[in-house]
Amino acid sequence: MDNNYIFTSERLGFRDWKNTDLSLLFEMNTNEEVMQYFPTKQSKQQCEDFITRMQNQLQKLNFCYFAVELITTKEFIGFIGLNEQTYEADFNPSIDIGWRLLPKFWGKGFATEGAKACLTYGFDHLKLKEIVSVAPVINTPSIAVMEKIGMQKVKDFNHPYLTEYPTLEKCVLYNTSNS
Repeated sequence: MDNNYIFTSERLGFRDWKNTDLSLLFEMNTNEEVMQYFPTKQSKQQCEDFITRMQNQLQKLNFCYFAVELITTKEFIGFIGLNEQTYEADFNPSIDIGWRLLPKFWGKGFATEGAKACLTYGFDHLKLKEIVSVAPVINTPSIAVMEKIGMQKVKDFNHPYLTEYPTLEKCVLYNTSNS
């Protein structure tokens, strides 16, 4: 196993962020298709801040939305991982699982494979009790991944950060527990 990886799945390596990831993260976070279920695209500064936040969270908590690459080519495909959520909701604070991939890596099972590996890491290595996932109701691709990795729907709710975006505000909460 490559020493740069915190853990791997069959095809994917999960690692800390590097400053050299910025251009691909920015490309992903400004892509029309990728960001269709988000309120806005992200500026280069927002992407830089995200990388710093993830690096700090990894040092502090041993998890983040990990930078993910194909093991065979070392090609950056996006992020998959765990993140601390504290926005106002009756299920927070929580640890959520999330993913965002560059479009050329869609439809190959990477989000599902990577999310399963992150659940295993979260439960077996970090000893987390519960992991949640949230997506706008209209984000059916992400909801499909939640279901493929064995998460159960808990409820619909209105996301407090999305009140100005009527098509995105209604979200679903899924969860899974360490049993």
